[in-house]
Amino acid sequence: MQALIYEGPQEMVLRETDEPVPGEAELLIRVAYSGICGSELSGYLGKNSLRKPPMIFGHEFSGTIAAIGSRAAADGRWVLGQRVTANPLVTCGQCEPCITGRQQLCASRKLLSAALPGSNAEYVKLPAAFVYPVPDAVTLRQAAMTEPAACAIRAAELAAPNPSDTVLIVGMGPIGLLTLQAVLQHGVRRVIAADMNAERLAIAAKLGAAHTVCPASGTDTLEEARRLTGGAGVDAAIDAVGASLTRRQCVLACRGGGRTVFTGLHEEESALPVNVAIRNEVTMTGAFAYSAANFRTALRWIEEGRIGLADGVVEAPLREGGHWFETLLKAPGHVSKVLLVPGGEA
Repeated sequence: MQALIYEGPQEMVLRETDEPVPGEAELLIRVAYSGICGSELSGYLGKNSLRKPPMIFGHEFSGTIAAIGSRAAADGRWVLGQRVTANPLVTCGQCEPCITGRQQLCASRKLLSAALPGSNAEYVKLPAAFVYPVPDAVTLRQAAMTEPAACAIRAAELAAPNPSDTVLIVGMGPIGLLTLQAVLQHGVRRVIAADMNAERLAIAAKLGAAHTVCPASGTDTLEEARRLTGGAGVDAAIDAVGASLTRRQCVLACRGGGRTVFTGLHEEESALPVNVAIRNEVTMTGAFAYSAANFRTALRWIEEGRIGLADGVVEAPLREGGHWFETLLKAPGHVSKVLLVPGGEA
């Protein structure tokens, strides 16, 4: 099969490689769409400790079942050609986090595109327990957004916004745009969206952001957040970038007793205004991935039209993957999500 392989910093090469063979409890999936994730952009630059070459990236995907392991077949749930998506965070199912619904904290977790070969290929395999049928009303293109939508749902869950809150979201890449929609599902009506890219901010406004802030045009994010809240600060701030500057801004933007959620993974370490957080009792927490319940919610919300991406979504052949990694890093323009298509048109 053809696979797009990360071979070192800023080296993505399309190669022929062996087709995966599913184990007894596994499914082999013919990939229809495979999204490029922000964490993989950091990996592509050589800045993500979990992603070491050679590696097949890709963990946001949908497709059709191409082969079924014997134990998986015995369940009677799966048929060849069935449309599916999958939770790429493979966990043990037996540890305390797993049995209490916090699967993302499983010490044995293995993520496709990091510990396991990912979906930037014609085929990918994983345990059937992590595969989900795609509802009839959902397209395979929409289903490929389930994983990032689940990340956004978890970030919003940790921010715990009330309908009367003002929430700042910094970074209007795919996770930021999806987190905006997830926050709105909590009844919030005052969301401030910040990004250097005016075109992505236009998408955010269309999706329901009450205010947009573009530092590239000379507007200071912190000053604008304070102005829009009468100097009090926001109730919750979510960093969907992962840079030292944006993490710091989110902490400083919060009112006393506010909440900051870090979900961006761009930089490994950051200096934070910890004394300010202490004096103002600002809660700081990380949001990693999602629980199984978050993933199911994401697929249901996509089916119900509550969350998803349409504007700025680009479909591209797998062979153009390297080009799109570079484009997303240097000049994303209006692009909100790139979906690679391994086998041509799905």
